[in-house]
Amino acid sequence: MIVLILERVSPSARGELTKWLIEVKAGVFVGRVSAMVRDRLWEKIVDGMRDGSAVLIYSTNTEQGYAMQMIGDRSRIVRDFEGLSLITTQ
Repeated sequence: MIVLILERVSPSARGELTKWLIEVKAGVFVGRVSAMVRDRLWEKIVDGMRDGSAVLIYSTNTEQGYAMQMIGDRSRIVRDFEGLSLITTQ
């Protein structure tokens, strides 16, 4: 399962995501896709990112049960502390 949160991105990027995921609220997408599809969707978001931001949270085999990736907003950064993903603020 993945959760994808987008802020200030193009309508075309959001439209592309609706082919694979459900938009439960403006800019918040949820779905279950393969790792390959997840990675390709993330690549499209990263390539099309201008002044917006995005957070990707997905299920994986870790102690927490999920992993995170962020792009854009630099006030919050995902840091790895001995296998735990934590958010640090600047």
